[in-house]
Amino acid sequence: MKKLFFLLLVIIPFFTKAQNEDQLKDTSWKKIYRATATKINDLVHTKLDVKFDYNKAWMYGKAWITLHPHFYPTDSLSLDAKGMDLKGISIIKGASKTPLKYQYDGMILRITLDKMYKGGENYTIYI
Repeated sequence: MKKLFFLLLVIIPFFTKAQNEDQLKDTSWKKIYRATATKINDLVHTKLDVKFDYNKAWMYGKAWITLHPHFYPTDSLSLDAKGMDLKGISIIKGASKTPLKYQYDGMILRITLDKMYKGGENYTIYI
């Protein structure tokens, strides 16, 4: 009987410590609000024309991106373009290309559109 009592005295603290560790887990991250990025444009279509240079680990290409404003009218477009070498950006109107002004910091490409586009009005960017 003494052995059983001694065994319980030794084992019980381990069980209570394990329970306390489970109860003390950090859940503060659940209280932090993490908003998604504001949706300004809807992607309608993407067309790519690419060539690969495996020796240099480069990809050369052209992109046609068709978008329209999600809800509010917009006259600008921001794209994630990390580590790209851009030669020019233009907007496609029928068969003609009109160059657009843009800023690029090596991470984000900020394009100023030629006019204010309203919801449902598609526009195509050529990069």
